[in-house]
Amino acid sequence: MNKALIAYVVTLVTFLLLDGIWLGLLMAPTYRELLGSLMLEKPLLVPAAVFYCLYVFGCVVFVVLPAATWQWAAKRGALLGLVAYGTYDLTNWATLRGWSVQVTLMDWAWGTFATAVACSVGFLLARRFGRSDP
Repeated sequence: MNKALIAYVVTLVTFLLLDGIWLGLLMAPTYRELLGSLMLEKPLLVPAAVFYCLYVFGCVVFVVLPAATWQWAAKRGALLGLVAYGTYDLTNWATLRGWSVQVTLMDWAWGTFATAVACSVGFLLARRFGRSDP
């Protein structure tokens, strides 16, 4: 199977699993408490799906496929997560009433970690099972 396709699917599934556990099981009550009325009762699925598909596309293009080692993928994935989640969280903190420094730091750290892990797993499984097409 094509290496890029495997990289995309594996990175997407990994990121979805990690974020699902984080947002759905571990941190949902904390986010509800800290964000209050900013949160919807149920997330909007279309924008969420577009985010995940687009973000993982960036992970694969900028990190997973260019990586030569899983360590490089982890470091560059962390850097991408740091920049992307930092942009989001700092903008929210600067512009939204009710978005605290606590939410900013917690979400920023999570995005950095989750992106590093997803990129590493995507790299390892794409290298193991994928073939590069000419």
